[in-house]
Amino acid sequence: MCGIVGYIGNGEASQIIINSLKKLEYRGYDSAGIALIDDNGNTALYKEEGEISNLELILPAITSHIGIGHTRWATHGKPITKNAHPHSSGNISLVHNGIIENYMELKEELVLEGYEFSSDTDTEVLAHLVKKYYTGDLHTALRTALGYVHGSYALAVLSKDHPDELIAARKDSPLIIGMGDHENFIASDIPAVLEYTKRVIYIDNFELVSVKQDSIQVFDLEGNHKKKEEHIIEWDPEAAEKAGYSHFMLKEIHEQTNSIHETMLGRLHELEGDVIFDELGLSRAQISQIQRIEIIACGTSYNAGLLGKYLFEKLAGIHTDVDSASEFRYSSPVITPGTLVMAITQSGETADTLAAVHEATYYECKTLAITNVVGSTISRDASSTIYTRAGPEIGVAASKSFTSQVVVLYLLAILFARVRYTMDADKAQQLQSELRKIPGHVRQILENERSIQKCALKFAKTNDYFFIGRNINYPIALEGALKLKEISYIHAEGYAAGELKHGPLALITKDVPVVAIAPQGHTYDKILSNIKEVKARDASVIAIADMDDTEIKKYVDAVLPIPKTDEILSPILSSVVVQLLAYYTALELNCSIDKPRNLAKSVTVE
Repeated sequence: MCGIVGYIGNGEASQIIINSLKKLEYRGYDSAGIALIDDNGNTALYKEEGEISNLELILPAITSHIGIGHTRWATHGKPITKNAHPHSSGNISLVHNGIIENYMELKEELVLEGYEFSSDTDTEVLAHLVKKYYTGDLHTALRTALGYVHGSYALAVLSKDHPDELIAARKDSPLIIGMGDHENFIASDIPAVLEYTKRVIYIDNFELVSVKQDSIQVFDLEGNHKKKEEHIIEWDPEAAEKAGYSHFMLKEIHEQTNSIHETMLGRLHELEGDVIFDELGLSRAQISQIQRIEIIACGTSYNAGLLGKYLFEKLAGIHTDVDSASEFRYSSPVITPGTLVMAITQSGETADTLAAVHEATYYECKTLAITNVVGSTISRDASSTIYTRAGPEIGVAASKSFTSQVVVLYLLAILFARVRYTMDADKAQQLQSELRKIPGHVRQILENERSIQKCALKFAKTNDYFFIGRNINYPIALEGALKLKEISYIHAEGYAAGELKHGPLALITKDVPVVAIAPQGHTYDKILSNIKEVKARDASVIAIADMDDTEIKKYVDAVLPIPKTDEILSPILSSVVVQLLAYYTALELNCSIDKPRNLAKSVTVE
């Protein structure tokens, strides 16, 4: 959540910072601001509520080569100009992501000491604390101030007394340093700097960084130097641009033909039916000894995890539970060293999921992270990490990252099943062969997206939607409802279809369309019965069904076809359909698709 950018170099700081902030808009924000030191040594600070374009309107031409910028997502104080970052105290300006949990206690002490507050934020406490302890050494002032802080932070500090240096620090909120040619960058995420450099350093918890035009130094909070590894980002900067699509989300839906292929690349050994995960960190003996799997995740990743439960239990015979990370961290989990804890998070920075991993570590469990972002916090906190390789995903509503997470879970389930002798080589080879066909099947769905758009337009004015599915299709019903809620703001519910008669049928009327996820398989007859139940209540039914299914057309109002595949793999294809249905519904309603209201791409606060 929120976006931080800092710049020092030969370029025009204001233009670079504004441009970089725009690359972070997907994170969600409601105000923006910038602080610069001009060539006369004066600090210029501008901030405005709303879009970055509003900030640009009030930003004059300033010659500057050092500055910090921020896009804020409100947590403390309303999303108005006075609460926008940067916040200042004396000659010090500061931007901050995270939450200062003891800010009221600190604020009361500072007010008694004569400090005046101009905002309702927790961040302003940090600015005053740094000012309080500043005696000429900015590093010492920041370290001392942070010693009094409880909570999470990624921050960048600018001072007119130090016009050749930016200071940054991090605890539980993401922060990277971009390394350029006679210029360096601070940012909360990689897309902010990709246009300027592919060389980055990942900052870890409790590290403080000095960023100058030609040098970067990293320290711990005791002031000791730390050596950091430089990473080269393989993403093409154009991958973070729309490339002619009207929205990032539509572009990323279309990229699934490639992202699914990339997720599988080099990991399938079809001749022997094996799956290869060199990075798994589990021996075959350890896989054989897994007593239980605990999957922890949030939002879309939770839905992927729920699908994983069906896979691990059906294919590998391993009892699997799925918990919302936000609940797991406050529960009393019954887990043992024989439990494998899988944490699924697109960004690798989801605060609740990170905290849940720490909780699992306390119980001496092996932790396996599934994430899309190389170098993210969870990749350093978990015992081992599998990267989904989906590439940068800018749209807030996950699309390609979801299908890549799901593909990783399929591969893990096949691997575990082979090691534990619950699947023979022939079945594994068959599944792998069908998996290889999935990108082509997705392409077929995308070639038919006009029919999905027509269906979306027909029902776009409704106030409520139901999504139903059985067994392995149930998680896709949840995901379809989530996607529709996220970007079209239509109330939608996902249900296990067998639960309809236990209450939800009371809500079914002719004004409530029902999406039934109904590819042919062992629950096909049951989902047909559920379709008849809702049709008896005059509901319109949209079926996601196999292309060659002629029977289902007798009972529904519209069919959104998917190519025939193995029953267990069909959820991947159904998920692409529900993504397109949500997208075109939101498009018809003129919603802010890439940046839905109140939401952020990476939820880095609790």
